[in-house]
Amino acid sequence: MTENRNTAAQTTTQHTAPTVRKQINGTTYIVRVHFNENARETMEDKIKRLLRNEIQQNVTCL
Repeated sequence: MTENRNTAAQTTTQHTAPTVRKQINGTTYIVRVHFNENARETMEDKIKRLLRNEIQQNVTCL
């Protein structure tokens, strides 16, 4: 049985998505940004939907 030990190296070279790096308390966080090109809603629509849902949940709790 042969095991591929180069998985991490292979996956890092395959990523072409932009990255954001943030260092907090000595730990560096790397976030890769990617988008679904076949999405049915825009980012603006998604944020509005999330906000509407959040508001509705808070109103029903009152």
